Formats: sequence, C-alpha cells, structure tokens
Amino acid sequence: MHQNAAAAGPRQTPTLRDSYLTHLECGLCATPYDADRLQTTCPSDRRPLLARYALEKARTELDRDELSRRTAGMWRWGELLPVRDREHRISLGEGSTPLLPLLRLARSLGVTGLLGKDEGRNPTGSFKARGMSAAVSRALELGAVGLVAPSAGNAGAALAAYGTRAGLPVTVVMPSDAPLSARRQAERFGARLILVQGLISDAGARARQLSAEERSLDVSTLREPYRAEGKKTMGYELAEQLGWRLPEVVVYPAGGGTGIVGMWKAFEELQTLGWIGAARPRLVAVQSTGCAPLVRAFDSGDRFAQPFPDARTRAAGLRVPSAVGDFLILDAIRASGGCAIAVEDSEMDAARAEIASLEGLDVSLEAAATLAGYRRLLEDGLVEQDAETVLFLTGSGLLEG
Repeated sequence: MHQNAAAAGPRQTPTLRDSYLTHLECGLCATPYDADRLQTTCPSDRRPLLARYALEKARTELDRDELSRRTAGMWRWGELLPVRDREHRISLGEGSTPLLPLLRLARSLGVTGLLGKDEGRNPTGSFKARGMSAAVSRALELGAVGLVAPSAGNAGAALAAYGTRAGLPVTVVMPSDAPLSARRQAERFGARLILVQGLISDAGARARQLSAEERSLDVSTLREPYRAEGKKTMGYELAEQLGWRLPEVVVYPAGGGTGIVGMWKAFEELQTLGWIGAARPRLVAVQSTGCAPLVRAFDSGDRFAQPFPDARTRAAGLRVPSAVGDFLILDAIRASGGCAIAVEDSEMDAARAEIASLEGLDVSLEAAATLAGYRRLLEDGLVEQDAETVLFLTGSGLLEG
C-alpha cells in the first residue's frame, strides 16, 4: 500500500451526502494534499497532516441547534468529520460524554467552577475511542486492507475494537510492560498483539516496519490525519455543553497530545462557523516528571521538543518520550496563554484517590494527572480560584483493575 502523501488541489464541491472535507494540509509547511487517498505524514517534513473543510460553505448550510438535536454521539457532527459516506461510519456509541460539576472537589480546594469531562464513558473506556472511530472509518472508506499502530494501552484496545467492527485485520504493538488489562482487551477484540522491549517509541518503530512489510495502514498518533478529527469532537461538545462558549481553563494530560491538537482545531472551526466567539481557554498540558518533553520545551521556549531521556512513569499513556505533533501542541498552549507542567506519579495516585472518594469517579492515572496539575496551578498562582476550569478525565480506572 502506497502511503506517502501526494500533493493535490483542494476538493471544492462536497455534496449534502458528503462531509465538507476538502483536502489535507501539512501542519508545519502548509502544503495541501489529496484527502481522497490513504495518507500518513507530509513527505517533505514528516509532520502531521490536518484535515481541512469548506467551513464558509458549511456556515451557510449547517444549523448548530439542528445538529445538537440529533441522536447523541460523535457522529452527529458528521458533516464536520472526514467520512464522505455515512455507510462507512464505524461507531460503537462514542462521544456525548458528560460534563460534570466537581462540587465536592471544588469545596475541598476552596474553588468554584470546577468541571470534569468524563471520557471514561466512551467505548473501550477512554477518549481513544473517538480518534479510532474516525481513523478506522476513513481507512475503511479509502480501501485500507489492514491497520497497525503502537500503543501504551488504551489506543491499542480502541483500534482493535473498531478494526473488528469494520472487518479489518489489526496489529497492535505494545511495550512489554503495557498494562495487562489493555493487552487482554486488544486480544479479546481479535487483534494480533506484538510486544517489544522498550518504550512507545520502540513500538512505533516496529509498527512502521510492519506497515511497510504488510501493506497495512499505520494509524499511529498524528501519523495519519484522522484520529485528531475524532478527538476534536471533545471541543465541539465542550462548547455545546457550556451554551456555545468555552471555559477559562482546560487541563489536559498530554502524552502524544492529539487531544490538545484536536480541540484547538475544533475551537478555530467553531469560530469560523460562527458558533462561538474569539475567546479561548488557557490550555494546560500535564505530564509526568518522569517523562516531560513538552514541559521542557515550553520552559525553554522551544517550538520542538527533544526526546525525553530514560522516560519513566506508571501512567502508561504519559510515557511518550517524543511526539510528532509537538510543535502543534506547544503552539496551541502558547497561543492560548496556557502552560505545560509536570507532576509526580505519587501526586497522580493521591489525586486519583481523591477523585474517587469525593466524586465517585474511578479514573485512570493519566486522568488523575489533571487534578494533580490543577492543584499545582493553584499553589503557584497560575489559575484563579474562581476561573471556570475543565479537567479532562481521559480514561476509566476500571481498565486498570
């Protein structure tokens, strides 16, 4: 399967049956590429390709309130997602997760306006379901014969589930110390599981090798254009749930960082559509002190992050020593007036227990990093006590036993 991008002019005439997708564009060099063939990264700089839409046309034809009245789920935003024919949408009911007031946590911290977006309600137990729904759907539509991806845990389980739903063979490559629950989940969904020594970066190298050898599509984080499209729907939902406005602060656990990239893109799209104004939340990326490449780059003023040496953290989803979309994440954080911070694993443990005991939510260690990070923001005076703040609780703790 030929996966290198091919330059092409935008597709200008989406029909009512289509999405408004027009073309792909390199996030770094802005070169346009054909969206109607299988693509991975930009061939000139190997950076992520981003999906672009005929938003001005959509602005005159779409009614945000009509979309809100549709059946719940991610695909009610279908015209603003990349799948042209609804028959190719592969869904397990992802999206429309609740935005919950965290009242008891707020009282314990002496703050107001604290909310949690509970992404653990998604199929397979994490926000990864959104991205894999979009990526697998588009891969099926464009004729992929197989799918492969590296994963620290949740992404592999989600890919296995959606690949099975689509009838496509899936290979998941995980570090040998990936959570046992995620390995078992991927295997139950019928994926071929390959374990490698090392980190997610080592699993990624093996996945790219398999992709070339077996002609399967590599759907690694931001190495194909559409996982970010599924995750951007978190931003759509956030605006909708707040009455078509955005909060003052968003706190997000960042490994590969696709959620931040997707939501920042969603906010820009929503403004172009005329559905929200120009105000943006301050974006805060939370990493582990044992693996914090984005924090180091943010603190040093760099646009690109250097690989983090000897990455160590029990939060498997945060053990990502380098991210191909680093500049997109850092650009968004800086443009928003936000920041990147690192917390200890022990702080995540304490935050996880606190969320469970005060709010009745069993979240993953990665999700708990948001509360640990928020506490640090308060202590350092980086966020006001009355600032409306949303913690993205990206996964369920039930997967971890």
